Order: sequence, then C-alpha cells, then structure tokens
Amino acid sequence: MAGKAFALLGPTASGKSHLAIEIAERAPVEIVSMDSAQVYRGLDIGTAKPSAEERRRVPHHLVDLLDADRSYSTGRWRADAIAAIRQILAKGRVPLIVGGTMLYYRALVGGLDVLPQADPAVRAEIDADAAARGWPALHAELERVDPKSARRISPGDTQRIQRALEVWRLTGKPLSALQGVTRAELPFALKAFALVPAERELLHERIARRFDAMLKAGLVDELEQLRSRYRLTPGMPSMRAVGYRQVWQYLDGEIGEATMREQAIAATRQLAKRQLTWLRSFREVERIADDARSLALRMGYSFL
Repeated sequence: MAGKAFALLGPTASGKSHLAIEIAERAPVEIVSMDSAQVYRGLDIGTAKPSAEERRRVPHHLVDLLDADRSYSTGRWRADAIAAIRQILAKGRVPLIVGGTMLYYRALVGGLDVLPQADPAVRAEIDADAAARGWPALHAELERVDPKSARRISPGDTQRIQRALEVWRLTGKPLSALQGVTRAELPFALKAFALVPAERELLHERIARRFDAMLKAGLVDELEQLRSRYRLTPGMPSMRAVGYRQVWQYLDGEIGEATMREQAIAATRQLAKRQLTWLRSFREVERIADDARSLALRMGYSFL
C-alpha cells in the first residue's frame, strides 16, 4: 500500500471539524469531508459547513461539489474520496477524512454492494405510489418482497423504503440478498478514530445550542433562497438533511416556529443516536477523547 490516511468519525455536534482544523493548521494535513449534505452548494448554515476563512486556512475536499437539485451516491463519494486521498498523498501531505455519514465510511472500508444505480423513473413511480397509497402501504409491500429489509427499515424511513423497493423493481431481487457481497481493498492504509461523547446529555445540549445558532445565523433565509434558486422538492436528497426538512415544513406553514425548532433538535438527536450505533459496529475504530493533543499523537505529531 502507498501512503497512510486517517479518519475522524463521530456523531453530529461532537466537535470533529473543530478538532480536525486545529490539527490541520499545524501539520501538513488536508481534510476530506465525509458529509452527505456538505457536498451541496448553498447548504452552508444547516450543514455546519466550514467557513470560507477556514477553507482558506486548511484545504478541504468534497465540499460544494454539486447543486442542491442533484443526487449524489455513496458509490460516487467513495470514488471521489479515494481520488482526493491519492492526490493528497501524491503531494506528500496527510489526508484526514472527517464526518458523520457512517454509510460512506462503511462503503470506503468494506467496498460497495452489488446494487443498481438510482433510476429516476422508478423513483418517480415509487413517489407517486407513496402519494396515492401512503408510505405505510409501501412498507407493507416491502415486507412481502423483502421481509429481511422490512424488519431492518423503520416504516417512517421513507428514503430507505424507496431504495429497497427501487432495487426490487429494477432487479427482481431483494436488497437484503444483494448487500454485503463484495469487498474492495483500499490503495492506502487507513487508521480511524472516533469522538464518542462520555455524556449523552452534554451532546444533546450541544445539538440544541448549535441549531439555535443556525437559526440565528439565517437558516430559514438560506432555505428560502435555495427554494427560489432551484426547483426543489422535499423528497430530494439535499432536502432530506436534518434541519432542512423541518424548516421546509415551517416555510410551507405546516408547523410553527417553536415546533420546527423542537422537531429539528429531536431529529438531530435521533441522527446522533444512529451514528453512535454505527460507531459501535466499527470494531477497528479507536475511541479518543475530545482533545487535539490525543488525536495529534495518534497521527504521529507531538506539537500539541
């Protein structure tokens, strides 16, 4: 293998980005984003995207790749991430993957499942079915054709229900039968670390404070501008991001401001819970304290 890369994982609002930037400002490190929402241009406030000043000080990759009305797959991220890491290593610098999209990390280290690419026509058919019959009916359909996936997917997880039914309609085979059948070696060594908060309540407080700061920074205005710039729908991948979903409902008059805030914070807490569940399944990932010196030493630096 040529070269070594590092990864810093953790739940949302755990302080990953701040820690990574602190190290990258003092070492030959470049950051590779592992965030499925930061790839979209214009989704800045609600994704806690690094500021222009931070990106001037520290090189960031896989941020602002495409417009908010486009789709971006796990497979494309894996290919883009490997390409970015190779470029960083070729310059004699150190890649540090940072983010909380755990599906991306699993795909990076474990390879991609043999699954068909997304088909806009089939997805439109499924969305039309959902509009006519409701997502609970589609989840019941999934139980008939792929009971193993249906047991794993919540009836309220519309994105995953859609994907499982899409795979069935495209291949005639259940998603559960096609997942996990391939593994691909990486062209570099990878060591991963995770920030796992010792106290869940502290993480919850940070999530609430961060969302309040997003609202104060203009999250509602940001989404209004995105909706005027692009032909967006609430079902698009960019608009499924936590926070944007709830603000969309607020702008449509479906919920009030206080309810929007409460639901966004609750949804972010649920996201963090899922991320922590993912992290527990990654046996190779080393848990570290929220401390720049601890991470720097494990990366081979003793300047902190």
